[in-house]
Amino acid sequence: MQVVYEDNHIIIVNKAPGEIVQGDKTGDEPLVETVKRWIKEKYDKPGNVFLGVVHRLDRPVGGLVVFAKTSKALTRMNEMFRDGKVKKTYWAITRNRPPHDSDRLVHYITSTERNNKSYASPTPRKDAKEAALSYRLLASSDRYHLLEVNLETGRKHQIRVQLAAIGCPLRGDLKYGDRRSNPDGSISLMARRITFVHPVSGETIDITAPLPDDPLWQAFGHLTESS
Repeated sequence: MQVVYEDNHIIIVNKAPGEIVQGDKTGDEPLVETVKRWIKEKYDKPGNVFLGVVHRLDRPVGGLVVFAKTSKALTRMNEMFRDGKVKKTYWAITRNRPPHDSDRLVHYITSTERNNKSYASPTPRKDAKEAALSYRLLASSDRYHLLEVNLETGRKHQIRVQLAAIGCPLRGDLKYGDRRSNPDGSISLMARRITFVHPVSGETIDITAPLPDDPLWQAFGHLTESS
């Protein structure tokens, strides 16, 4: 965990792949508890620390996660996420080049708890929720392609299943069709940037996460800087 922004009302951390945001059946310590402990130790706070979960990232995904440090910020951030007033930009690495260098994808997604998986259909289906995103190709290497993805909706495993549906499963994402796992168990998707109006001060918050130490991520970082 790496704190990239903090004030009296919110804290933004760079989540490592493999960390869970909230507790689950594994019993592993969730990120929300790690951040609470960090705040408690930093400020020598007595008693319980308030920390509200505003949104989540899948366990194998890294990148920016926002938490609310006050109830006022939690209520307002929840409204902003619900109303689409928070812009989240993701970077994704795929083995296959997408059919277009940029596009808007619309699918209808259903999810099952049994195998914790989502399914994308190009046409409406019963109980399916519409999912929309846009992507553009940022860079390519000999074997991989870096996409910038902007979400319009927030469905379960949305980026993973929508890119897989166009023949571009994420590197390391065995669940959605990639051939090999990543050595660290991650998938090559990160919440790269988040932009929103501060829920209390009204200032514009615009944070970009540092890239993982992974050589491929670093190589793509250099490619995008030089382009």
